[in-house]
Amino acid sequence: MLDTESFAVAINDGIGHITLDQADRGNPFDARFTSEISLIATEMDENSDVRCVLLDARGKYFSVGADLKTLGRDPDELPRFIKNATAGLHVALSRFTRMRAPMVVAVHGLAVGGSVALSAAADFCIAARSAKFYAAYTGIGLVPDGGGTTFIPQRVGTRRAAEFLLRNETWSAEQARDNGLINYVVDDDELTGAAWDLARELADGPTLAFGEIKNLLLSGSDQPIEAQMELEARAMARVTRSEDGWNGVRSVLAKQPPTFHGR
Repeated sequence: MLDTESFAVAINDGIGHITLDQADRGNPFDARFTSEISLIATEMDENSDVRCVLLDARGKYFSVGADLKTLGRDPDELPRFIKNATAGLHVALSRFTRMRAPMVVAVHGLAVGGSVALSAAADFCIAARSAKFYAAYTGIGLVPDGGGTTFIPQRVGTRRAAEFLLRNETWSAEQARDNGLINYVVDDDELTGAAWDLARELADGPTLAFGEIKNLLLSGSDQPIEAQMELEARAMARVTRSEDGWNGVRSVLAKQPPTFHGR
């Protein structure tokens, strides 16, 4: 498994488990974080044993977002630093979004800035009841990264996204759920169990079909309907060539529960 300092990473029984592991610093998105998360995303995308990804965090905070101490060191070098740091983060988010394995994010404590974008990018996000989601960017005069201007509007709509980002709002877990940013809110002591139960359910599912659906959802907002339907037909045809697709149909015809293996 990958040797990383900002994360703890393990793959067990089909679930790729990624934990933000700089609890003493609030799990900041610093240069090391963005470099390592790119490597992790590639591994999760390429490893055929990974059928679902679960991302959570250790410590008081889910993530405090950008490392302000790093940002505040040298104004002349800051633009270069931003371009280099966001490169790794953006590669990671792209691969998490397009990989066939569904991704579940479990948020506790405070999620700030880029970690809100990460939560929005995930296929599923579960939050502890005490969790909060803080926009943060305009509070320091900056703009979103990590796909925040794509993923957050996709979840909550452009008007709510503009309000959240421009007015630098903080949403409670219930507000985040009601606005569509996250899927579920659970009691704090139930977060870990609920996240693992969902990850297990997804890992046991038809992951080839999941991957096709994820990509179709990405293209659905910018393709003409005729083009999108052709993409659907082609995706359906690809899945029917798979063992999972054929066995799924045959199992239902035989009135038996299907079993999927991701091939």
